[in-house]
Amino acid sequence: MDFMTIIGIVMGALAVYFVMARGQIVHLLANLDAFVLVFGGTLASTLIAYPWSTLKEIPKAFRYAFFPRKRESAIRTIEILVSLSEKAKRSGVEALSNDIHNIKSRFFVNSIRMLIDGFEPDIIQGNMEKEIIYVQQRHQKVTSVFRMMATIAPIFGLLGTLIGVVQVLKNITDPKTMGASMAIAVTTTFYGIFSANFMFLPIAVKLSEYSEDEILNMELILEGVLSLQKGDVPLVTEKKLEAFLSAILREKQIQTEAKLPK
Repeated sequence: MDFMTIIGIVMGALAVYFVMARGQIVHLLANLDAFVLVFGGTLASTLIAYPWSTLKEIPKAFRYAFFPRKRESAIRTIEILVSLSEKAKRSGVEALSNDIHNIKSRFFVNSIRMLIDGFEPDIIQGNMEKEIIYVQQRHQKVTSVFRMMATIAPIFGLLGTLIGVVQVLKNITDPKTMGASMAIAVTTTFYGIFSANFMFLPIAVKLSEYSEDEILNMELILEGVLSLQKGDVPLVTEKKLEAFLSAILREKQIQTEAKLPK
C-alpha cells in the first residue's frame, strides 16, 4: 500500500470537511443530480474518447495508484547486474540460468535468457528497446485517460452551473424551486473541481512517477545486459550503470527545474 496516497486522501478529505462543517453546508453538497451529471458526464466522455483496449486497463491502474507493485530500486538493480557480471566472468554466461528464478522482472528474465541463448547484441538491444517503448506508450495512454478526466470534470461542473442558472431564471417567481436550482448550480461546480484536483490529476501524476521509475529500471537492465554481452569486467559494468543512472537523474532534474516559474 502507498501510504502517501492514503495520507493525502485523509488530509484532503478532512480539510474540505472541516471548512464545510464550519459553514454548516455539508448536507447541502450531498446532491445526487450534481453527482450524476459530473461523474456520469465525465465517464461518458471518456468512453467516447478511448477504445476498450485502453479503458480496460483503468481499474488496474486505479488500484495500482493505491497498491503499487513492489519493484527493485535503481540502486538494487545495479547491484544485481554487477553480481550477475561477477558470476558470468567467473563461471560463464550459461551459469546465469540458475539466477533467473530469483529475478521477479519478466523483462529482466527475458533479457538474461536471450543472453544465455547466444542472441546477437543487435537483436538483444532491438528486442529490449521495443519492449521499453511498448511499456512506455501503454503507460502514457492510461495516464492520459486520467488527465483527460481531470480536464473534463470541471467542464461538466460548469455545465451543471449553467443548467442550474437556467432553472433559476425559469422559476424566478418561485423561491422554493429557485433554491433547489441554485443548489445544483453550486454543487456541480464543487464536484467537478474537487474530483479533478483531488482524484483524477493526482492519480495521473502518481502513475507517471511510477512509470518513470519502471522505465528507468528497464533502461538500466538494457545497459547492464549489453555490458554483460560485451564481456565487461564487473567494475566496468558498475561504473557504466552508475554513470548512466547519474545522467538520467541529472536530465530529470533539469527538466523539473525548467518547468518551475522563473
